[in-house]
Amino acid sequence: MTVNFQYVNVDVSETLSEFTIDKLNKLREKYEFLISAQVYFKQDEKDNEAGKICNVELSLPGPRIFATSNEREYELAVTETVKDLKRQLERRKEAYKTY
Repeated sequence: MTVNFQYVNVDVSETLSEFTIDKLNKLREKYEFLISAQVYFKQDEKDNEAGKICNVELSLPGPRIFATSNEREYELAVTETVKDLKRQLERRKEAYKTY
């Protein structure tokens, strides 16, 4: 699976990229129909409590799947986003089952 990163108003972090790739590879092992992922990291200056935004768009057969989360740390945002994607992928996998 190809993973593309975009850091919007945020410094590029290799450790964050590796952490995200590790999480997405776990999804790839379970859902073999994934093609690629677009990952966006953003900083919300107005939100003092959280403000660390992670957006992930997965490319797969059919419509794309998108999830986002806003947390106080990027690692938490990645974890929450991957949880949301996993729920959506479970529903999509049910549609692919043959009866």
